[in-house]
Amino acid sequence: MFARWDRDSERARARLDCYLDVPYGVSSSETLDLFRAKGESRGLLMYIHGGFWRALDKKRFSFVAPALVEAGITVAVVDYALCPSVQVADIVMQMVQASAWLYRNGGNFGAPAARLTVCGHSAGGHLAAMLLACVWPKYSPDLPKNLVSGVLSISGLYDLTEIVKVPSVNGDVRLTEKAAIRVSPAFLPPATDAPLHTAVGTDEIEGFHIQNRLIAERWSRVHRANISCPGRNHFSVLDDLCDPQSPVFESVLELTGR
Repeated sequence: MFARWDRDSERARARLDCYLDVPYGVSSSETLDLFRAKGESRGLLMYIHGGFWRALDKKRFSFVAPALVEAGITVAVVDYALCPSVQVADIVMQMVQASAWLYRNGGNFGAPAARLTVCGHSAGGHLAAMLLACVWPKYSPDLPKNLVSGVLSISGLYDLTEIVKVPSVNGDVRLTEKAAIRVSPAFLPPATDAPLHTAVGTDEIEGFHIQNRLIAERWSRVHRANISCPGRNHFSVLDDLCDPQSPVFESVLELTGR
């Protein structure tokens, strides 16, 4: 499946109108690939990849852009530094920085001004949800409190205290119980009334279903949709993001104001 993602991503970068490795910060990891919408842009979507905060990069995920671009959505696929060279909290702040950059600069790439939607998968779903807990004016006084207009988290992780119990992952991620609580959406309040949509494949392991139910309960005030993806596992679930006929794709259109 990763080989297919690589092939499809290479094709996407070759044929789409895109700007690659655009810096949103000063470090080499703080870059994004931006794919312009076909025709007039009706929305701006930031996509955050997964990899348990310790693996993969944006280049592998260009394949999420073509169908969205065709639907009139400008897509930014973002990179971030990986554990163990950084902490999860550092990655969260990189995503805050990337969001602020897109809010300020998206219009330069034809995207609608002042409207940003975020989608993330797995660890990226965790990072996307964390952005709904951000008090943006405290990060920078020129930013509005509702900088992110909505989030779709696919197979996300919301209680990171569970990661502390998994040595094969936490050996790189290096979370303590206290640090995990600080970066867990399940223990934070949403900062605005921006909607959260979640999705999970029916063939994923039970842990992801438990996490999905947990955030729906803890964030019931803003949780607006729970999308079941029949026959999908933790990786094939991303195929639904690329399928204009799928409920996951329809969720993106709804969140971006289509």
